[in-house]
Amino acid sequence: MYEYITGRIETLTPASVVVEAAGVGYFLNISLQTFSQIGSRTEVKLYTHFAVREDAQVLYGFFSRAERDIFRSLIGVSGVGGNTARMILSSFTAEEVCTIVATGQADVLKTVKGLGLKTAQKIIVELRDKIGAGSAAATYVPVQGAAGETFSEAVAALTMLGFTRQATEKALRAIQQESPAASVEELVRLALKRL
Repeated sequence: MYEYITGRIETLTPASVVVEAAGVGYFLNISLQTFSQIGSRTEVKLYTHFAVREDAQVLYGFFSRAERDIFRSLIGVSGVGGNTARMILSSFTAEEVCTIVATGQADVLKTVKGLGLKTAQKIIVELRDKIGAGSAAATYVPVQGAAGETFSEAVAALTMLGFTRQATEKALRAIQQESPAASVEELVRLALKRL
């Protein structure tokens, strides 16, 4: 229904953004990848996916068409909903998802919260021919560290994604000991693999 939305950023969190376009504020669910790419911009163009369910109408926003294409491929797999696909794209970049699928790394994919081994294998089987092409030579290497930001922002981001505060804080403290200079984005990405 909507191809993209261009406008001014009203509010931005690691899980969502409100973009004002032509006097209308659009609430879009975003991945951590899109959050990082928006960065400190005040205006943005986000490619969208509009999902209509029995109980809700949800708008998802993506910084790139490639990320949206991967999202659409993921939700096309039975058992993978919008939130799970967004969680996958918060844990891995679109390129990493392609590599993981192409190389059949179900064990890496199942580290995403809410994704079991069977579903991870199903994603790989169903999408290998669609999104894995051209990535077979590459291998996924987990992200290790980055430059620093705040613990409380990472906690807020993870609790918005549905994790309990206690588990979130415990995971983030452990990650901060290993990578004291990690940014909010890195803290959240690494925590998503542990929680």
